[in-house]
Amino acid sequence: MKLVSWNIDSLNAALTSDSARALLSRDVLKSIIEYDPKIIALQETKLPGTGPTAKHLKILEEMFPSYEIAWCSSQEPARKGYAGTMFLFKDHLQPKVSFPTLGAPSTMDAEGRIITLEFDDFYLTQVYTPNAGEGLVRLAERQEWDKKYADYLAALDQKKYVLATGDFNVAHHEIDLAHPDNNRQTAGFTDEEREGFTNLLAKGFTDTFRHLHGNVEGKYSWWAQRARTSKINNSGWRIDYWLVSDRIADKVRKSEMIDSGPRQDHTPVYLEISL
Repeated sequence: MKLVSWNIDSLNAALTSDSARALLSRDVLKSIIEYDPKIIALQETKLPGTGPTAKHLKILEEMFPSYEIAWCSSQEPARKGYAGTMFLFKDHLQPKVSFPTLGAPSTMDAEGRIITLEFDDFYLTQVYTPNAGEGLVRLAERQEWDKKYADYLAALDQKKYVLATGDFNVAHHEIDLAHPDNNRQTAGFTDEEREGFTNLLAKGFTDTFRHLHGNVEGKYSWWAQRARTSKINNSGWRIDYWLVSDRIADKVRKSEMIDSGPRQDHTPVYLEISL
């Protein structure tokens, strides 16, 4: 089974804009289509609370003609056009779709951050984990989110095995970013966030990329847009993951990044697993 996850940073822009960045985004979508994945997970869709428009749906149908869609957008009292997630899945699949809330602090539960697909033998869930923010203003809330999300995945794992993907907004180890010493107090690499991810894995989950590739260095999934040369210099972070229940880690065949060319920000992550 082939699966792809991507923080798209505005689905609307990727589908409807003619900016240089939007054209690069569409090239990435074409690359994803070439993989012919059964399921595609998208984060940071930034759609309105009412979800994709008729125009969006028409374009998606043309680009992904054999896929169904499930979406979750930010709702009041959360910010409009913020965060958001979407699944596209082959139309012969018939998962039960849910939009879990965690009892998370602030408006996090209203920001469209989790969608879960339930199949006969497993769950496939995606997350767009809240960022701790500039000056770590949201770090305490992020820590609470991490605990509740880890408990949520563990509860799923008690019922069926789990595949979990998305933008987890954390570089787990020093080898997961280019400049660890300069980022000790940067959102995504604080001790607190890294410990939160360690706690998640300890509940019975495997980081599939590290499982297959060991301690390989220089492999990242995100490069800052604000730094023009970040991707050229490979000054990146690995913050996008495919996790699986420990007991099916041996079924993972591939876990890697999809080349997004010159486009900075996130690149898609690919999983191939024999279930």
